[in-house]
Amino acid sequence: MERHTENDVLKNKQKIQDHNIKTKKKKTVKNPFTNVEVIFLVVITAIVSILMTYIFIYSFNSKDKVNQNNAIDSSLQEFIDTYQNVIDSYYEEVDEQELIDNAIKGMLSGLDDPYSTYLDESTSSNFDATLAGTYQGVGLEVYNDNDMNIVVSRVFENSSADEAGIQAGDIIKKIDDKDLTNQTTTVFANYTKNKKSGKFEVIYRHDGEEKTAQLERKIIIIQSVSSEVIERNNHKMGYIQIDIFSATTYSQFKKAVEKLEKEQVEGMVIDVRDNTGGHLTVVSDMLSLFMDKKHVIYQIEDKNKKTKYYSTGKETKDYPVVVLQNSGSASASELFTAAMKESYGAKVVGTKSYGKGTVQELNTLQDGTQYKFTTKKWLTPKGNWIHKKGITPDVTIELNDNYLENPTHDNDDQFQKAFEVLEEQLNGK
Repeated sequence: MERHTENDVLKNKQKIQDHNIKTKKKKTVKNPFTNVEVIFLVVITAIVSILMTYIFIYSFNSKDKVNQNNAIDSSLQEFIDTYQNVIDSYYEEVDEQELIDNAIKGMLSGLDDPYSTYLDESTSSNFDATLAGTYQGVGLEVYNDNDMNIVVSRVFENSSADEAGIQAGDIIKKIDDKDLTNQTTTVFANYTKNKKSGKFEVIYRHDGEEKTAQLERKIIIIQSVSSEVIERNNHKMGYIQIDIFSATTYSQFKKAVEKLEKEQVEGMVIDVRDNTGGHLTVVSDMLSLFMDKKHVIYQIEDKNKKTKYYSTGKETKDYPVVVLQNSGSASASELFTAAMKESYGAKVVGTKSYGKGTVQELNTLQDGTQYKFTTKKWLTPKGNWIHKKGITPDVTIELNDNYLENPTHDNDDQFQKAFEVLEEQLNGK
């Protein structure tokens, strides 16, 4: 049996008392920080943690970006070294600008996309004028044939060239005292653009005969829309032909539509045959003349997203429309046709369209030349991509040979079929 003496009990009691005193002392020690100070320390700690995490991530990404930039810089350095080596060591004189131009051409051709291309100065000038719908010049569009003749491909209405009687197919031989034999179209274009007086004497060959014309540079509005009223079988119908969707096409088209509506036509045929496209915004504005804001007119898809675009119109027309197209109808004209077909309910007559469902971005270089490359693709209102497929018409009909020999409405089978289809709609068939 364990035995305790009085002294042991006293000792144990003392130990307990000492322990209680120490414990009380610990519990009553004053906190060196106030509550506000504690909260402040917690917030500071959190902020420091976030900053350290951000610095770590930024440092990691920066290293990754540095590696990428180094790779890009290395590739560009190879190009620069090659370019400089050719300039310094090629055995003949080198046109430095031509080297750069050819390098850009090669870069774009490597994209394996026929719509991503380089435009030389002459082509850029013609391209700009066509899309702008207005330009300052003598009214001639020209090209070089295989014999390096400068041949007229188009004469713009109301220009000095038109007034002088110059026609497509004529060959420009001389301008003022400058012989144009074996000269490029760029030489001709630059001369007409840069001469201060803006007046020229041109010698040209027409049907084997040399003629002289006095030309003058002036602002020319390119007519891209024509219209007329067609009456047949007791029906009054409108006809509108659109050559291209230039910056001035919308205003011309709007006037044509309003004029035909004042004539109280019952329906319209809109002809976009051989229309190769143009400005997307212009097409949107034209479509908005026919449909209200509830109608989707096209969709755009890029690497990141797909976006629907709606009409900005206030009302939807209530008369039938037939769109006339062929294999030369491309890009913006196909967008116009698809929107009229899928959103407005128009009928399509002719042959299958070209099939270009991509959108290009145009960039201008310091020397005035340009390049364009594909950045997006467009879809029909219902989300169809017509690229390399084209739009299949509701009624297919080929253009007959008689029209090629004598281009009149009477010989145009496609034109006649379009109005036949429009009549059927007017008759409720």
